[in-house]
Amino acid sequence: MEIKRILVIRFSSIGDIVLTTPVVRALKKSFPQAELHYLTKPANAALLANNKYIDRVHILTSDYARMLKSLRSLEFDYVVDLQKNFRSGRIKRSLGVESSSFPKLNFKKWLFVRFKRQCLPPVHVVDRYFEAVKPLEVVNDGMGLDYFLQEEDFVSPDFLPLDFQNGYVACVVGSKHSTKQMPIDIMVSLCRLIQKPILLLGDDNDRDKAMAVEKTVGTKVFNACGAYNINQSAYLLKNSVGVIAPDTGLMHIASAFDKDIVVVWGNTVPAFGMYPYRAKNSKGKTYNFEVQGLKCRPCSKLGYDKCPKRHFKCMKRQDVNAMAEIVNSWSEN
Repeated sequence: MEIKRILVIRFSSIGDIVLTTPVVRALKKSFPQAELHYLTKPANAALLANNKYIDRVHILTSDYARMLKSLRSLEFDYVVDLQKNFRSGRIKRSLGVESSSFPKLNFKKWLFVRFKRQCLPPVHVVDRYFEAVKPLEVVNDGMGLDYFLQEEDFVSPDFLPLDFQNGYVACVVGSKHSTKQMPIDIMVSLCRLIQKPILLLGDDNDRDKAMAVEKTVGTKVFNACGAYNINQSAYLLKNSVGVIAPDTGLMHIASAFDKDIVVVWGNTVPAFGMYPYRAKNSKGKTYNFEVQGLKCRPCSKLGYDKCPKRHFKCMKRQDVNAMAEIVNSWSEN
């Protein structure tokens, strides 16, 4: 089968998009003469704009008729569906070419959430994504995640306080769902124990929370939430001495840069297969923190606006002393 043009589909979210990059790279290496296209939501196009393995990024729009007409005109030879939902199925049917997908395991995740029956395989979602390209005989090269930056994404050290220019810890404040986020009091306790400058990262929605932490802890904390776009935030992660993050997109970007990462797990669990993915020769270390013995975890494969049990023990009982000990051991770049 001669393949001249391939379409990869993954609409969202930030972390999921980043986790598809090993498949994208492997596809391009296996079919170097083929055009590799990627279909995603508008908000996520910036994540892929600099990816050297992608020839063109397409945007998912509400005008399906026009979008599908445009995609059909490109005459794709193969579709790799890494979203696997109703919309991606509709697009595949419209294109009418060979396609493949991956085992999403939603039923097993539901069993884990609803009945706490853990029957998920110990396989990272990246390795499950590679099931979608097996028919093309594409294999994982073991080189981990990709995240590409350009000069326009660089943040001058002059924009940071003087004390931060010799090294800082990046701490990710937000996540799409509140039950994945560290509450303010836990963040304050952790920041007080850390003996390094701390850069708080997130979007506009996280700014007030970060301001409260900054105000309480003092000048060793700098609130950068909402001040930088996703690629600039990625640059700041890349240049940190290490990263503290909940289960969120910036955690996966930090993994792409092979940073040491303290992951603070709330309502979700590493067993879902979404923990930091590392290259075979990785030097970065992952430290997973989760409160063991809670019968309510995991309460969702995604998250909620607030704890369904109202106690939020999965975050309130985190061992901030152990986290701080690890962070304080990190050396400056």
